[in-house]
Amino acid sequence: MSLRGLARQWVLPFIDPRRLWALVRIPGFLMEWRAFRRGGGAMSAPFADLYPCLDDRTGTTPFDAHYFYQAAWLARRLATACPDLHTDVGSSVNMLSAISAWQPTVFLDYRPLQVNLDGLACVAGTITALPFDDGTVSSLSCLHVIEHIGLGRYGDPMDPDGSLRACAELQRVLAPDGRLYLSVPVGRERVCFNAHRVFSPQSIVDSLPSLQLLGFSLIRDDAVFVVDASFAMACEQEYGCGLFEFTLKNV
Repeated sequence: MSLRGLARQWVLPFIDPRRLWALVRIPGFLMEWRAFRRGGGAMSAPFADLYPCLDDRTGTTPFDAHYFYQAAWLARRLATACPDLHTDVGSSVNMLSAISAWQPTVFLDYRPLQVNLDGLACVAGTITALPFDDGTVSSLSCLHVIEHIGLGRYGDPMDPDGSLRACAELQRVLAPDGRLYLSVPVGRERVCFNAHRVFSPQSIVDSLPSLQLLGFSLIRDDAVFVVDASFAMACEQEYGCGLFEFTLKNV
């Protein structure tokens, strides 16, 4: 890894360059505040209530490509499949809050979600010991999760094989003719302790030997979403996102 890349990985967790750059906008912010006050609107803006938001003036709406596209990908598949019940392990709660409006969903997480929302049942559990019997979950998702298992980031115990154990559990509980929707970072294989792992797509397939891959899509480093992507393209990424749809193999 280059010195620039190493510096970025040690600086960004502690310092957000966008927030530092926003400091140069403080004089303009204060001038606009004074102009707003002179406008004499019905509601004043006293100094004690100022709440500067200085890094939102962008030409386009910013978004996290991984989380935006994987949510769209899962929602569209569930809308087509229409399972009676969908089970998710550890994925984005914002995504699930919307999906549960039309798709009854069970959400399991190591750090249980404490909310009360129609269509969404939240339970505590760990992906390395799922509280489901063998072959009983017909619709299952786990998006941007298994790369974290065993690295301690979320308070879970250290386990160098955590991702492999997670895959084994997802495979164990998937019902015949069920669907597993899985996403992970893809590209140059590595462990970025204690944030995440990055996988080659073939490593994921090899970790689920009882499952058959039905489809693979990719979110590239340049935030382009590619449906039916090749594994070769995925391996060219530094930190892409691979989206896998699996079912049990016929035996």
